[in-house]
Amino acid sequence: MAITEAVENYLETILILSQKQPDVHAIDICSYLGYSRPTVSIILKKMKDEGLVTVDDDNHIRLTDAGSIVAERIYDRHTVLTDFFIHLGVSRDVAAEDACMVEHDISDETFNCIKSHYKKISNSK
Repeated sequence: MAITEAVENYLETILILSQKQPDVHAIDICSYLGYSRPTVSIILKKMKDEGLVTVDDDNHIRLTDAGSIVAERIYDRHTVLTDFFIHLGVSRDVAAEDACMVEHDISDETFNCIKSHYKKISNSK
């Protein structure tokens, strides 16, 4: 399975949920993303088959090392881009929405330049 935007969103969601609660279940992902249980189950099975997540006997979903790398990369992009857009004067809600769209398509080079620039300007305040 290719790491698509949808897969990145699922992995990022699992990461975010795991930071908020001790165990992540499919229903938590459904609630967070607003997707149906069958839709989430299909993607979770594919991600499990690809070694991106594990599901234990109690149906706790956890990121594998490979899944964590992708999730942390996307989450970093999301948080940095959201903060950067807010710094530019964009409202929080719009900044978060736009960051979610941009985080999947922006090149590593451009993102790293934005991140570096944002760190410089935010540290100089």
